[in-house]
Amino acid sequence: MTYRAPQDDILFAMTHAAGMAQGIASGIYADLADGAAAAVLEEASKLAEGVLAPINRAGDEHGASLKDGVVTTAPGWVDAYKIWREGGWSGVVAPPEFGGMGLPHLLNTACLEVWTSANMAFMLGPMLSFGAIDALDRHGSDHLKQTWLAKLVAGEWTATMNLTEPQAGSDLNALRCKAERAGDGTYRISGNKIFITYGEHDMTDNIVHLVLARLPDAPPGTRGISLFLVPKFLLDAEGRPGERNDLRCTGLEHKLGIHASPTCSMSFGDNGGAVGWLVGEENRGLACMFTMMNNARLGVGVQGVALGERAWQLALAWANERKQGKAAGFRGEGMAPIVHHPDVRRNLMTMKAMIHAARAICYMTADAIDRSHRSPDEATRKIASERAGLLTPVAKAFSTDIGNEVASLGVQVHGGMGFIEETGAAQHMRDARIAAIYEGANGIQAIDLVTRKLGLSGGDAVRREIADMRATVGKLRAIDAPEFGRMADRLGDAVESLERATVWMAGKTGSSIDEALAGATPYLRLFGLARGGTGLAEIALAAHRLSPDGTDLARAGRVATARFFAENVAVGAPGLELTVTGGADFLAGAESALAAGA
Repeated sequence: MTYRAPQDDILFAMTHAAGMAQGIASGIYADLADGAAAAVLEEASKLAEGVLAPINRAGDEHGASLKDGVVTTAPGWVDAYKIWREGGWSGVVAPPEFGGMGLPHLLNTACLEVWTSANMAFMLGPMLSFGAIDALDRHGSDHLKQTWLAKLVAGEWTATMNLTEPQAGSDLNALRCKAERAGDGTYRISGNKIFITYGEHDMTDNIVHLVLARLPDAPPGTRGISLFLVPKFLLDAEGRPGERNDLRCTGLEHKLGIHASPTCSMSFGDNGGAVGWLVGEENRGLACMFTMMNNARLGVGVQGVALGERAWQLALAWANERKQGKAAGFRGEGMAPIVHHPDVRRNLMTMKAMIHAARAICYMTADAIDRSHRSPDEATRKIASERAGLLTPVAKAFSTDIGNEVASLGVQVHGGMGFIEETGAAQHMRDARIAAIYEGANGIQAIDLVTRKLGLSGGDAVRREIADMRATVGKLRAIDAPEFGRMADRLGDAVESLERATVWMAGKTGSSIDEALAGATPYLRLFGLARGGTGLAEIALAAHRLSPDGTDLARAGRVATARFFAENVAVGAPGLELTVTGGADFLAGAESALAAGA
């Protein structure tokens, strides 16, 4: 089945869940007014449907290959990247002074969704370049910006993020990669990195690596990590790639999914040290890298939405074509298309509702990032920055969990044929699996949420978010429309559960951190249900306002999707609250059971 970008759904979520309409009215999104957002998204969708989606299957089958240190990407990759670059897409949000468009993150997030749905393995490389551009723009010296940013913004060069080492997964305290001062303002980098996405490829003539390493006199732990820009090729006097730097790809990982994305093992400094330049200040590299990582975390959350959307489209098409058995509501001849069977319908509605809820959260997060930079008032920017910080771990973890669940349901809808590679359902499930692991595994996102983000401004950030959810529930209670069903009651229960769990968490993070950590993952899920459900409710309310007579099919579908989520998915919130507040009691006794192998 051919992928079709859900432009109307995306624009509706941007407008009514994320706040684009209000932003246009206030001037924050003046550059998205008069149909500009729709026009850009339409062009991005043409690229997704016409260029990226057709090579997705071939990429999965052929993958990338490594020979004599040279990585060859999958068939069609080089040509597709050329088209993507020539379209100017690498500079959508980049600063205009370096050739970018300077458009909002909200719009770029929408573009990233459709490109990723079309071909996740392809988009991993450009997504990391987005983050590197942001990190260099915010933390790089004028010299680094003038030397490297224009080429990155133009897409002529790509960038990577080098964190993980063989002995250090998520624990950056264990990093061993070394940096030595060369005495001329440069540094010599040596060490090994693993899991480096697009660490080597044939799509551009240079690759800019951002590498975490330690100086000899650095303090221990994460306080002693610095960030360095280490290019594949050093530049000649004209600023063109010249001498090969002392780094190389030593291997490609053989992965469960995203086969066409070259995941590289990298060696720096085999012959005296790779030349690098400091980004930011010495021993302050983690703060610089987190600029790139937070950008990537939202991007990975969008991957969950994107793969879920692709899996849902495939499952829906299959359910309308595949005929099996009899169905009570089917009036045609012979066997009924399986979409008429109640259990299949439930699976399809669950897929759709969860995707739309996760999309709402991701776009809310992108909007908060934009407001943190674009709002004219400093206090408003601070509030928006805290909201972005609060929502980012939820967007990343909740959305990628949803991506995995929806892709798995897609296989289920296909039945036995879903387990066969030819249908494509299995690829979506394989590709989606990594998103819950990289850029900070989802358990780490939950820890970040409860130990760092709930305490922003003394808890004011999360209280503002819950108040916003309550306001949505209030709007639902005020509306007299039978098709909204028990949406207000069910979402009201979810928000109440979230508030009680939040108060409990706030008490435990200061007195019993182990109890808080034991409930962190279910707490994040609870947050996602409440925030995603109320985001869908805002979409349903807007649809009702625009078509109060209910004759518009898209309007009816949006209300039905929000209602299904509230009455069938969000009802799990009270149970999650109990898990949050009582789960530590069980985990305290689980050690003996695990030790005994029981």
